Amino acid sequence: MIHIAIVEDERLSAERLKVLVQELSPEYSVVALLDSVESTIQWLKDNSSPDLILLDIQLNDGVGFDLLADDLISCPVIFTTAYDEYAVKAFKYNSIDYLLKPIDRAELENALEKFKKYGERTVSPEVKDQFGQVSRMLSGSYKKRFLVKLGDRFQPFTVEDIAYFVSQNDLTCLVTRSGDKWPMDQSLDQLQELINPLDFFRINRKLIISLPAIKEIHSYFNSRLLLKLDPHADDEVIVSRERVANFKRWMDL
Repeated sequence: MIHIAIVEDERLSAERLKVLVQELSPEYSVVALLDSVESTIQWLKDNSSPDLILLDIQLNDGVGFDLLADDLISCPVIFTTAYDEYAVKAFKYNSIDYLLKPIDRAELENALEKFKKYGERTVSPEVKDQFGQVSRMLSGSYKKRFLVKLGDRFQPFTVEDIAYFVSQNDLTCLVTRSGDKWPMDQSLDQLQELINPLDFFRINRKLIISLPAIKEIHSYFNSRLLLKLDPHADDEVIVSRERVANFKRWMDL
């Protein structure tokens, strides 16, 4: 018997999904219908882990990703979502299986067959590291503006104004599309937590770039990439070898 928990805050959708699961095979047993992050946390504390969770992305009290980012779920997960293609691309980028609402019976059957084939697989630590970012993206909590101070002057910038962030000589700077450079109080590590990863990518220890700033991409020795940016950067812009694969996926969303 395969024990499945369904986390879905729309009651009719939850009941329909339960019926579909039970109709597909008598080996599937729905052991819980949960409607919130809070109730799911409590149920997981009070019960043994199911074999699989069908998890809605957006719940009334939070985002389903939060349960995985906090290591509250140890079994495999199939996400369900009503989000459009833009958000679905984010799920693909993070190698997450999903079903688009309204749930199609054949797609559900295929997803469950895939689970049975790879049943021992759980979400990798690398993917878990990215759940927090995607969760913030879906909740709209990434910064949209920065207020930068230079001397007695304050200057606001939207994220659309920013070409890239660069760290030089222990100083982090915001570089605008027009080439102006403004010092920042935050480090690149701190900025990386504040900006949307669909719009910005950290290519190495010293640079976080926006997509519109990239004008040319060239192969470089030692399996790296050489970028030409606009506005022009002071130093060579190299995508570090360990970031090349993710950079290509980011570019291809």
